[in-house]
Amino acid sequence: MRIYFWGVRGSLPAPQLPSQIRSKISAVLERLTPADLETPEDRERFLGTLPPWLFGTVGGNSPCVALAADALEERIVFDAGSGLRELGLAAAREKPRPEKYRFFFSHFHWDHLQGLPFFNPAYDPSVSLDFYSPLQNLEQVLRDQMTGPYFPIQMDAMGSRKAFHVLTGPLDLGKIRVSFKKMNHPGGCYSYKVQEGKKNFIYATDTELSTSDFQKTGENSAYFENADVIVLDSQYTLGEAIDKYNWGHSAFSLAVDFAANWGIRHLVLFHHDPGYDDKKLLNILQSARWYTERMNIKGIEISLAMEGMEINL
Repeated sequence: MRIYFWGVRGSLPAPQLPSQIRSKISAVLERLTPADLETPEDRERFLGTLPPWLFGTVGGNSPCVALAADALEERIVFDAGSGLRELGLAAAREKPRPEKYRFFFSHFHWDHLQGLPFFNPAYDPSVSLDFYSPLQNLEQVLRDQMTGPYFPIQMDAMGSRKAFHVLTGPLDLGKIRVSFKKMNHPGGCYSYKVQEGKKNFIYATDTELSTSDFQKTGENSAYFENADVIVLDSQYTLGEAIDKYNWGHSAFSLAVDFAANWGIRHLVLFHHDPGYDDKKLLNILQSARWYTERMNIKGIEISLAMEGMEINL
């Protein structure tokens, strides 16, 4: 099972501003010495010493996470934020190109839909797209966002074969099972769990964790306990989460507590605030890791979701 991150921001896309890029360049030049430029090896060594917030970027696209598995020729895609465009561009370079995609939507807020009209494979007649959601109005919502005055063409202009499925229970795709669970978010939101043999992956964006999510009920235990990886909404600091109560997002420290509560081995912080730059986000990652040490939490790997990142299970 391989997990790919194409969009990791929440609420709306947040491309880097020219001022942010200039600030990064300035910070790099301040660290540079003549000795760092003498040979190609010196230059590579220097680049290797730069902190992650300078050498690279978290990315600015809204949510889109894809999954591939050896037992499944199709691609599973969670949400269709602006990162979906990047997935489509990457798919065009693959040989052979994927011909079937299965989309699972957490909910229908704009930042989770806006990439679909720009997904190039959707216009290819040889490609088939299957859309899934527990919500009854799945097809209507996807079609309505591609109507005037919101978009210049309708979904029927996409040449791909399309099918719409309302989920009523777990979905078995060969050796893979996809199940879902309703989470706490204004208007409703669903997380998804993918099981392949003994491997378990959970995608849980737009989630405001509450005491009920920590309770050791049979339903919660069967869904969360001992998952290998969870991609979990952690948009806020604790202070922001208190100020923005009932906005539908979680603090990174609460996400750590949640992973510890359920014995989840790898926590991926996700749905980053569009107002946070790379430096602040990487500081949040550092703070989350520090929090595990301070609270004596063992056995959890913590990562920051970044565009282009891959996780292999």
